[in-house]
Parts: sequence; C-alpha cells; structure tokens
Amino acid sequence: MKKKIAISLAAAALACAAADEKKSITGTITDSMCGADHTAMKVKPDEKCIKECLKMGFKYALWDGRTVWALSDQKTPAKFAAKKVTVTGTVDETKQTIQVDSMVAAK
Repeated sequence: MKKKIAISLAAAALACAAADEKKSITGTITDSMCGADHTAMKVKPDEKCIKECLKMGFKYALWDGRTVWALSDQKTPAKFAAKKVTVTGTVDETKQTIQVDSMVAAK
C-alpha cells in the first residue's frame, strides 16, 4: 500500500513539473479579446486596438502564432503593444499562462 502511494505521489509530482516549465516564447503582444486578429474591432493600427480592448477590461497577452498566452505581468507589455517580444517565465501549457520573469524586444 505504501509503495502504491509513493508511486502515485511521484507520478503527480512529475505531472506538475511537466505542466509548469520555464521557457522562452517569442510572439507578438496582443490582448486577450482579439488575440491574433484585430479586424473584428475595426480599429487600426493594432496597437490602438489593443489599448481600446484594455480599456474594456481585457488583458495583455502573447500570440505566438498558435496560442494566445495569458501574461502575469500587465505593466511591461504596455511598451510592446503590437510588437514582437521574447517572454521568459514559467509556462503552464494546460492553462495557457506564463508567469513572466522577463520580456524583451525580439531580435
């Protein structure tokens, strides 16, 4: 019985470790409403659309070409709206979130 519990706990720990992994992801700063496509808002340029969406209560996000990632840091992205960045932090693939450690302009 103790062996089964120990194996179950080890498996759970591995699953948690796999879910939360430090990574760098490059993409474009966007907002949680529009994501990859700002055409529905009919506000140009994209940077202005992002700012309008934030006024409505949406959050900064990162679009990497496949996924819209929720970002824990909501201050740093302001200077990168609609620009390409590299975000480094703890990534939770299941929840599609990044606990941001750093954000820099992509090269």
